Amino acid sequence: MSFKMSITKQLLNIKSQLPEHIILVAVSKTKPIEDILEAYNAGQRVFGENKIQEMVEKHEQLPKDIQWHMIGHVQRNKVKYMAGFVSLIHGVDNFKLLKEINKQAEKHNRIIDCLFQLKIAEEDSKFGMTHEDIVAIINSEAFSQLKHIKVVGLMGMATFTDDEAQIKKEFEYLKSIFDILNSKELFNFKLDIVSMGMSGDYELAIECGSNMVRIGRNIFGARHYTN
Repeated sequence: MSFKMSITKQLLNIKSQLPEHIILVAVSKTKPIEDILEAYNAGQRVFGENKIQEMVEKHEQLPKDIQWHMIGHVQRNKVKYMAGFVSLIHGVDNFKLLKEINKQAEKHNRIIDCLFQLKIAEEDSKFGMTHEDIVAIINSEAFSQLKHIKVVGLMGMATFTDDEAQIKKEFEYLKSIFDILNSKELFNFKLDIVSMGMSGDYELAIECGSNMVRIGRNIFGARHYTN
């Protein structure tokens, strides 16, 4: 049996192990339409992509009750392509990006939910803001002018390492910042989501307080790259 035939089985197996309050984002980047449809037919409705153009193409071809999450690094000049349909943008790591999302959301008369990306990993290659960056943004007059975005949580990516203690420390740090920021509530800032944990570490992330996990490989198998 090929892995492709077992997408349903893998998905249902993972779902059966997740606590009820956990939102599962099925990471469908590089996956063909038929794979996503198999997961859809098994009941999955939330899918994550890391390239806007690929997400746009899939949105056009797939059922419209799918919630599309943009989980990759976002280039400001491409926000306009997904602004009409994206459900959640995970990797908001600077104010200029937030402002652009607000501008494009306004054109579609939408309010787009966003997550602030907190830098928790030691690697320089990982994007993200500091706690201080986030506090400065949400306390600014400019932030209060943004009527078409809502920051609904934090996300973070742990260091790519086998050192479970380090990963746990990074996850616990993100949850601690979430708890601190959670005391502040504005019309466009109310934190509910702690998005951390992927195929290799989602169980640990849940232990540390995550309520949204991004899982691809454990559902769909290895990535398909076309280039």
